[in-house]
Amino acid sequence: MRTSGVLMHISSLPSPYGIGTFGKEAYRFADFLKKAGQSYWQILPICPTSFGDSPYQSFSAYALNPYFIDLDMLCEGGLLEREEFEGLNWGNDFSKVDYALLYQNRFIVLRKAYDRFKKALPADYAAFCKENEYWLDDFALFMSLKDSHGGEMWTKWENPLRMREKAAIKSARGKFADDIGFYKMQQYFCFTQWKALKDYVNSLGIKIIGDMPIYVSGDSADVWSLPRQFMLDNEGKPVEVAGCPPDGFSADGQLWGNPLYDWDYMEKDNYSWWCRRISSAFKIYDTLRIDHFRGFESYYCIPAKDKTAINGHWRKGPGMKLFNRVKEVYGDLPIIAEDLGFLTEEVRQLLKDSGYPGMKVLQFAFDSREESDYLPHLYDKNCVVYTGTHDNDTIIGWIQTAPKSDVEYARKYMRINGDENFNWGMMKVAWASPADTAIMMMQDFMGLGSEARMNEPSTLGSNWQWRIDGVCINDWMAQIIYENTEIYCRLPNKKIKNDAKLDTDENKKKTVS
Repeated sequence: MRTSGVLMHISSLPSPYGIGTFGKEAYRFADFLKKAGQSYWQILPICPTSFGDSPYQSFSAYALNPYFIDLDMLCEGGLLEREEFEGLNWGNDFSKVDYALLYQNRFIVLRKAYDRFKKALPADYAAFCKENEYWLDDFALFMSLKDSHGGEMWTKWENPLRMREKAAIKSARGKFADDIGFYKMQQYFCFTQWKALKDYVNSLGIKIIGDMPIYVSGDSADVWSLPRQFMLDNEGKPVEVAGCPPDGFSADGQLWGNPLYDWDYMEKDNYSWWCRRISSAFKIYDTLRIDHFRGFESYYCIPAKDKTAINGHWRKGPGMKLFNRVKEVYGDLPIIAEDLGFLTEEVRQLLKDSGYPGMKVLQFAFDSREESDYLPHLYDKNCVVYTGTHDNDTIIGWIQTAPKSDVEYARKYMRINGDENFNWGMMKVAWASPADTAIMMMQDFMGLGSEARMNEPSTLGSNWQWRIDGVCINDWMAQIIYENTEIYCRLPNKKIKNDAKLDTDENKKKTVS
């Protein structure tokens, strides 16, 4: 069945409190998607952000971002007074997230909620903590210890805590019991509010596509609590780190800095870490996009001491051994493989063997020097087409920054004259493609330029900030999107006419026989 959806992160939603939340504007956006005839709402990872404010560098692979807790809902629940958060400075530019102000003010407000929360715990709170104790206990302790060390990385803590000596951990759990409770409360409200929102989205016939980074942050509860799963030295520091080799986009490559997995150990452990992580993700999302899928076939290793990715080398990954184990435990799961970047025949074979749909990005299609695998006439059905992702410029930004020969090739391919409505022309090509699913960025419906770009890889300081003006989420825009979705036969539960005719002909044959 042909379907479509919209990519927009929770942080980009309107809100008077500095960042989008799981509150009423998220429900309003879900209603917008329903009116627009969409089947999917794709978001970025909703885990806590750490270095660089990136959702792909988190303190936990399991926790949710406390910035997304809706303060109005806490107020309605009697945990906050309105004057405790309405008068605070959440930023003067409503088109951008000011993460420094959020960090400064959000936790002050949540502490006030905690003071009331712990006096009368909700009836389901103990059950929530028990159900999630396999990650929640270590995460809450990790964050409490991190606070007590002024935010320092865990590799700089005193040795007993860094190495998780039993006596030190037991003592810390008692000493920081109140702080631990504070972090558990945050996760309780994150999961409670998110579940209510997701249930509502699903009730509209819309599914959530979530995003799982292949790697976890070195400064995370995951690495601190389970160091054996990673390639670390005796002090808990990585010997080699993750990244991408130099290419046409970056002469030095990309140095991500994440610790690498000890795949040999993981195989002996029946990939239990990955099975648990994927299982947890499917409690949060309906469909899971796994980032940097090619890293499961071969992954790029960079010496930890290096400042660039130039001296890295490739090493074989687990391949189908991991995914066969996941299928053995959970059956076939709705997973999207982010298979972008440098692809080899081995990577293509892994994608084929997995059966997962890969990704096609139209902005990569129009290299005027050679024919690209991303041109729509080369697609098979089992893929998801994007005009661009969170790592790309907007369509309007692309035509202003891409090589002129590439833009001209795109115009000829899409039969577009000039730049007017170029964004709609590219989206229509994506909708018209054979791909089973087509996902568009919300910025492109609005015709925004590079100022609305979500992320520019290998840069710091201005990423992950874009927010939508609430007036742009309206019935007029929904109707335009709906009409295009209908034209290209991507409405939910809408069969293509030829398929319907085939069904009818088949039924006639059965009747005659």
